[in-house]
Amino acid sequence: MTRPGAPVRPDPSALGPAARQAALDELAAPDRELDVLVVGGGIVGTGVALDAVTRGLSTALVEQRDLASGTSSRSSKLVHGGLRYLEMLDFGLVREALHERGLLLTRLAPHLVRPVPFLYPLTHRGWERPYVGAGLALYDGLAALAPGGSGLPRHRHLTRRQVARMAPDLRVDSVTGAIRYFDCQVDDARLVLTVARTAAAHGAAVATRTKVTGFLREGERVVGVRATDLETGRELEVRAKVVVNAAGVWTDEVQEMVGGRGALHVQASKGIHLVVPRDRIRSEAGFIVRTETSVLFVIPWGRHWVIGTTDTEWDLDKAHPAASRTDIDYVLERVNAILREPLDHDDVEGVYAGLRPLLSGESEPTSKISREHTVVTPVPGLVMIAGGKLTTYRVMARDAVDAAAHSLRTTAGLAVRDSITDRVPLVGAEGYEARTNQRVQLARASGLHVARIDALLGRYGALIDDVLALVAERPELARPLDGADDHLAVEVVHAVSHEGARHLDDVLTRRTRISIETFDRGTRAAPGVAALMATELGWGEERTADEVDHYLRRVEAERQSQQRLTDQEADEARVKAPDIV
Repeated sequence: MTRPGAPVRPDPSALGPAARQAALDELAAPDRELDVLVVGGGIVGTGVALDAVTRGLSTALVEQRDLASGTSSRSSKLVHGGLRYLEMLDFGLVREALHERGLLLTRLAPHLVRPVPFLYPLTHRGWERPYVGAGLALYDGLAALAPGGSGLPRHRHLTRRQVARMAPDLRVDSVTGAIRYFDCQVDDARLVLTVARTAAAHGAAVATRTKVTGFLREGERVVGVRATDLETGRELEVRAKVVVNAAGVWTDEVQEMVGGRGALHVQASKGIHLVVPRDRIRSEAGFIVRTETSVLFVIPWGRHWVIGTTDTEWDLDKAHPAASRTDIDYVLERVNAILREPLDHDDVEGVYAGLRPLLSGESEPTSKISREHTVVTPVPGLVMIAGGKLTTYRVMARDAVDAAAHSLRTTAGLAVRDSITDRVPLVGAEGYEARTNQRVQLARASGLHVARIDALLGRYGALIDDVLALVAERPELARPLDGADDHLAVEVVHAVSHEGARHLDDVLTRRTRISIETFDRGTRAAPGVAALMATELGWGEERTADEVDHYLRRVEAERQSQQRLTDQEADEARVKAPDIV
């Protein structure tokens, strides 16, 4: 903790307005040539930026919207090996994912990644228990080889009676028992933000709301990009020895900018999730159940459950994938098949839809397409990466920077060191355990309840010091938000000053999860949050009102889309509320 009265040093990881402006100025400098420019601010792009900058490469990242505004804030929020890949005999992918899970849990992000128990219900007598048990024994065995061992308890067989005690709301009449095992979960958007802040702490320039509009070329070689600051309209030419495209489901569009030359074709697969209050399902653990086309997860999420997912091809608006009533009915029908008390639409607090960037085969359905990633260099100076999954983002980033390093060696004679990100804790990790042990002292010193301190530790780790410093400086920020009392006013101010939030949607949807964790989808909280942001960002009354109006229209468009039966109808309803920038 900072000693009272000590001079406050600028936080190099902070992504506030001044940091964004400095990043844009650096990108636009006429005599500046970066080693690596990353396009895309999701988990893969931020991971690439962190990997590159920690190898000693001058690095910048541009993102056309907000950090994690696409796929990386709309996942199942699991850090896991993937049991279904084990059944597909893809042992390498499972082993790799479990290795990364172990790193994140024990070394890189223990403040963000936490264990979560699951029940795998058994419905067949005889063969199923030994079959599933053998798979989970292998799963645990592979996990034990990961850094820190597995860091999680081993699987355990349960009788029907034990299942009934552990999960009173699970229908036990159709099960013969269950196997409990552990995986991990994370707030995906906050993981992306934390990776980006860690990259910035090591010297990477990060500029959001900056759209790439074309590539700079010298002959066949890509030597940078043309970009536009969407906040001001400022045009930029950014020179770089290597550009890494990590645009996810937008990969094909970026390939079009270089004349359609590329070896990747990405198929977007839509997955939707429902958020319901925790008291609607009484259980000490989540569930994992097979469906016809995918896997149904019922995941404990604080005071809520996250239930999903679907797996259907999507070829409509990629920025705002829409969940239809058909999607919601599908998930409700599948989860109700295992519950004693069925859920209905009135139980649903929030709905979100995301797109998986899958490397497509010839004509495979999206549920069969591999989650493995691929790195290609379609033209000199351009590296493209696609596929993969949240858990293995660090491996994807390493492989992309390895490809960039090869280009830097062959064209610029630049020797590039090996990746070290398996040994670079994310900001907030170092000191997290000490702060956790000091939770009572932190509560007394700040005047906040210990439960509030626990919640803040789970979101910020050791960076709680920055949050509590704001409370000490401005005690009025210790109040809960109107309409979203799980969060404090100080979190909104911190989101602007340290976490790169520039619009109301950034705070309500990604810095917090108010948009899916309240029945009103954050509409009651919106005016108060906008007023706090206005003070920090210098908004006038008109601009503040516009931010609130845009958010309310977005929520209404989403509600309307969720009443439509088809993807086409849902998309038409959703796109009526476009991005504010």
